[in-house]
Amino acid sequence: MFPKWFDKWNDDNPTNIFGPAIAVGALGGAIFVAAMIVAWGQPYATAAQQTGPRGTGMHVQEFVSDLEAGDPTVIDYYTDEPFVPEEGEELAGDIYENVQVLGDLTDANFNRLMGAITQWVAPEEGCTYCHAGAADGNYADDDLYTKVVARNMLLMTRNINVNWDAHVNANYEVGVTCYTCHRGQPVPNNVWFRVGQVNSNAEGWPAIQNRATMTSNFTSLPSDYLEHYLLEAEDGGYNQIAVHDLESRVQQQPGDPLIQQTERTYAFMNYFSNSLGVNCVFCHNSRAFYDGAQNTPQWGTASLGIIMVQEMISEYLLPLEDVYPENRLGPVFGDAPLAACRTCHQGYQQPMQGLNVIANWPELNVIDGPPDYSAWEEAASE
Repeated sequence: MFPKWFDKWNDDNPTNIFGPAIAVGALGGAIFVAAMIVAWGQPYATAAQQTGPRGTGMHVQEFVSDLEAGDPTVIDYYTDEPFVPEEGEELAGDIYENVQVLGDLTDANFNRLMGAITQWVAPEEGCTYCHAGAADGNYADDDLYTKVVARNMLLMTRNINVNWDAHVNANYEVGVTCYTCHRGQPVPNNVWFRVGQVNSNAEGWPAIQNRATMTSNFTSLPSDYLEHYLLEAEDGGYNQIAVHDLESRVQQQPGDPLIQQTERTYAFMNYFSNSLGVNCVFCHNSRAFYDGAQNTPQWGTASLGIIMVQEMISEYLLPLEDVYPENRLGPVFGDAPLAACRTCHQGYQQPMQGLNVIANWPELNVIDGPPDYSAWEEAASE
């Protein structure tokens, strides 16, 4: 079609049209995507929760799509209003055998709460999960370890709602029930055990780090921080959560935090962040992490939470070690399953996104004596 001289010149002087074509195509695609974002909105739009002064970058970013989707377990939460007791009603402790915790409830409210616990903890297994003789109408025996554990968990739940109100109800009434941790499962998600050494190729300090484990949140940080800070030390008391001196090359003084303690602290803070779905400035002022006076109010709430978990573990969870069967104990040390922040929060600032789970369950919001049903009495009289 073309003269031979042109074909020969074209062969001797080839032109690379692919590079410019790719560049033009990429630019056109970018312009198209930008136009769609302007026209229809940012598909990964975020919302910011301000935690400190403006202009300091102290805000927690969350995807709008995640906020709109919400916690999927909230919709399955079972609740039911209590029956206002009438004068002279017989109590569960006088009707049934071996009622050690809820004996001061009326028969109607006792069975109402038992039904709710079934929904919260073992909806598929039903009453027989804790009561071996349920099919024959025998609910009194303690043959199953699950019943003994459940009794202790009821005491723990009541203690949290009454004595740790400043943590669980820091912003408004939320409370906790069995469902807060269990979410319809016999064994809650995010329980933990002691892990000890995770790096079999090392000894000493390196043996507990430098492996991306689930416990270390897939970092090379130490994996033993939960047991280090939440379990009571052998000599009594709890290890201090702190970092090494702010200055470099300082003379180490007795009692000063070590570098290892700093790394464990970072690991613990990383656990906090993942448990609540927040970043560092949710609790700390990033310009002065070390200055408690510049921390946010959430820091105080979190600090109370640490002490609360320490008490939960020592008073209610560790004592069950001899109650659990072998298959429920830890794989390394054979220890009882323990709880921490993630067990309740499961990725949200407040468990179940701040749903008031205690509103209809005054039976779980009292230590001794009958529950307070005055709010429902007033509603019934109106």
